[in-house]
This record gives sequence, structure tokens and C-alpha cells, in this order.
Amino acid sequence: RDLDATRWDHLFIHDPQPVGILPTLEEGDRRAGCWTWRCHIDVSRPHPPVWEFFEPMVNRFDAAIFTMEDFAQPGVSGPRLAFVSPSIDPTSAKNRPVTRATVAKVLRRYRVDADRPLVVQVSRFDPWKDPLGVIDAFRLAREEVAGLQLVMAGSMASDDPEGMEYLARTHAHAGADPDIHLLTDAEGVLAPEVNAFQHAADVVIQKSTREGFGLVVAEGMWKRRPVIGGRVGGITLQIEDGVSGYLVDSADACAARLVELLGDPALRDRMGKAARRRVRAHFLSLRELEDYLMVFRQVAGIDARED
Repeated sequence: RDLDATRWDHLFIHDPQPVGILPTLEEGDRRAGCWTWRCHIDVSRPHPPVWEFFEPMVNRFDAAIFTMEDFAQPGVSGPRLAFVSPSIDPTSAKNRPVTRATVAKVLRRYRVDADRPLVVQVSRFDPWKDPLGVIDAFRLAREEVAGLQLVMAGSMASDDPEGMEYLARTHAHAGADPDIHLLTDAEGVLAPEVNAFQHAADVVIQKSTREGFGLVVAEGMWKRRPVIGGRVGGITLQIEDGVSGYLVDSADACAARLVELLGDPALRDRMGKAARRRVRAHFLSLRELEDYLMVFRQVAGIDARED
């Protein structure tokens, strides 16, 4: 479709796939307005030949937004740089308050015992989300926490054969363990069900080995749950280690923190409340909108004092 860029004052392009739009318009002398590229992924260690191809296109933009400074490449010199962390919408189906009855109904539907301790990870079935490591940590923790259950929930894309393959690997690693529940949108696990599982969890995990941000961390924290996250990328922006959750580097460390939290309800409650406060202060959608508006003003050359 022919993009009429003259209709907008500011265009916002997300992630690598559509970056070529701007150079294409420039070749046809059809560029208009201000252009910002928003990169949501971790590009701290890009494949050099790919980045060599990609970087000149990024440098045509007026601004480039990364989640954290570690993700910005030194060769990005053309655009104005900004660092903006993503956010959650507290009014969305995944984050709004739910009743205990709703949570109980979802647990019954998926045969999860509401009277036994529960650990939840919500993410794609992807090597960087380390679902196999989550299962290993769960099994180690279960040796000390009787009756422990694990729910791993994620959405699957029909055009992602690697995701389907890794889900199969995760099923094989879980075996016939009745306390490991691997669920996807194919079983009807959508935003409301994810919300219920996160509310039901005693502890939320996001044991990523690489992560752009990981909104599921903020989602769990918003629900007053302590989150154990991998010490990588944007997770480190969200979790204050030892205050609103724990950062870990291995399955053994994850298991040890699980045992600690599951054995200490007062600690879980204290960390959960701290987690909620942190999200309220830093990771709600209005804060992200304010950050974007500030970038727009700077790119457009508007001084905040003009208001």
C-alpha cells in the first residue's frame, strides 16, 4: 500500500521489521513529518553483518528510543537518543482486578489445586525464556516444598514453527508430571486467564536468559506478587533485588529463592507490596506516554516552557 506520510506530523515505527519504510519514502522524495524508531528488543549484541545492513536505516530517523542504555549501539549517531521503559495498562483485561471466585473458576478449569502452593511463568515457549530451566528450578524447589505446582502459560503463533518445536521440547522435559501445567492460547488461556493465574500465584517467575523488557514481570508485580527474574536486560530495571523480588543467574539460585519465599508468607507479602508500589511509580502507561510526548516535543523543537 502507498503510504501517504504527509498526513501525520510524527510517525512512530516499532522494532526492526518496518524500518525500511523511511528510506523507501526518502528515495521517492515523499518524506514528511518527524520520524521516531522505537526498539523494544535487546540489540546489545547484534549479529554484526545484520547490524551493518540495518544501522544506516536507523540513522535516517529523527529519534531512536531504546529501553535501556545498554541496548543502544555506538553507531547510532544520526537520531536523537532516548531511553524509555515499557509499561502496563492497569485497566486491561490482563491487569484489572479480579474476584476470588473468578480465580477459583479458572484454576478448576485447568485442574490446578487452589489449596496447594503455585508458581507461575507467563511467556512464549522460547529458548531465551528458559522454560526448561524453570522446570528444573521447580523440581528442585518441590523437594523442599510439598505439593508445589507449576503453571507455564504462553501464546503460540501459527507462523512460528520454532515456537511449536520448543513447546514440544518443554513437554518432553516435563514428562508426565501431573503438577506441571503447560498451557497455551490453544487451550483458551487468554488475557483474563493469565490475569487469574498471576493472581493465584504465590510466586511469579520470569527466568529469561535474554530479555528486552519482559512486561510479564511488571504484570506480576502489579498483582502484589514477588517475582523471581533472570538477571538480564529490562528485568533488572523492574526488580529491585531483595526488595520487590529476586534476580537470579541459574536454576539452582531460582530454586533457592522459591524455597525461601514459599516458606515465608510475611516475606512474600512484604515483597509483593513493594513490587506493586514500584510498578505504580515507574511502569504504568501514563508514565510511558509522558516520556513519549517529551521525545516528540524535543524532535519537533518545542520547548516545554512554551506551555
